[in-house]
Amino acid sequence: MRNIIAVVTALFVVMIGLGAPALAADPAYKVLVFSKTAGFRHDAIPAGITALRGLATENGFTVDASEDAGAFTTANLAQYRAVVFLLTTGDVLNATQQTAFESYIAGGGGYVGVHAAADTEYDWPFYGGLVGAYFSSHPAIQQATVRVEDNSHPSTAHLPAAWVRTDELYNYRTNPRSTAHVLATLDESTYSGGSMGADHPIAWCKAYQGGRAWYTGLGHTIASYTEPNFRAHLYGGLRYAAGVAPGNCGTSPTPTPTPTPTPSPGIVLLSSGRPVTTSSTENGSFVGSNAVDGNGGTRWSSAFSDPQWISVDLGSAKQVSRVKLQWEAAYGRAYRIETSANGTTWTQVHATTAGDGGVDDVTFTATSARYVRVYGTQRATPYGYSLWELEVYGR
Repeated sequence: MRNIIAVVTALFVVMIGLGAPALAADPAYKVLVFSKTAGFRHDAIPAGITALRGLATENGFTVDASEDAGAFTTANLAQYRAVVFLLTTGDVLNATQQTAFESYIAGGGGYVGVHAAADTEYDWPFYGGLVGAYFSSHPAIQQATVRVEDNSHPSTAHLPAAWVRTDELYNYRTNPRSTAHVLATLDESTYSGGSMGADHPIAWCKAYQGGRAWYTGLGHTIASYTEPNFRAHLYGGLRYAAGVAPGNCGTSPTPTPTPTPTPSPGIVLLSSGRPVTTSSTENGSFVGSNAVDGNGGTRWSSAFSDPQWISVDLGSAKQVSRVKLQWEAAYGRAYRIETSANGTTWTQVHATTAGDGGVDDVTFTATSARYVRVYGTQRATPYGYSLWELEVYGR
């Protein structure tokens, strides 16, 4: 009798700790938690790692946490049942590492994307398909209602049909419903700032090129990672991605090789290492050349005033058709992209008054220009304009 009571008590503790029904023991497996950032860095990353380590201890799997992209080799990835992209941002893997990860997924590996994983690797088509949708914008952190669509998936089976919680709520560039199985949506009538309308997916899963993918747009706040329902949501998604729990997420087509991505045929990066001039710098550590050095960890930052600008000299006239801006946390709410043949007379090719930070990837009709300038007229923060990278593409 004492043994029976002990077992029942243990199961009850698991149910309380996870906010979900107790689960049969899974086979032992390993998970890689990857949290490298090349853009905005979330202060919830340590809390997320701690939560995943806690779930591992409670449930008998193993977590390796790393921000070293060198972990993405074919041999190293082979030991993991799933890889978690925890609040990653920007371009975090080089071409060789991307190829290794593609092979890992094709071989049956699992992917878990958490929140800013959708603000990652915008120029890698394979990853765009894997994550399901890219980040577009977000309003202020606030309370909203999540509507559960699938009450049988391990990541949502424990949740109430209307899950009320506080988080940073992403809008996405596209709706993932056509390529993924939607698990939960946001009810935009319950908060301010949603831009996707009545169908606003916030968690989904899919079989993808031989492997499994699960994504949640929740998890911005530190508090999320001690919230029982969110922890169980994350754990259920991880179990699906690791292949130890079933989920009705579709079938996987035969994997096909993914070619090395290029913006479009004949279009190349023109700005790398080119001379830069700026209106100002915050200090000597944040010079303009940092924005064209190809290093997502160095940045140009301006003085704390409007207007401010940064200009790159391409060396000779080029047919320019695309500008990619990777903003730091201090970004331009309103700015123009301008081109010039002589560095004196400027022509506007793009303008916005609703910048939201992150990555702005702007394409326009090809125009002949030697100089390209980003001219900011309104800061989104009390600080200056801050760019990790300014990339100009053309012929």
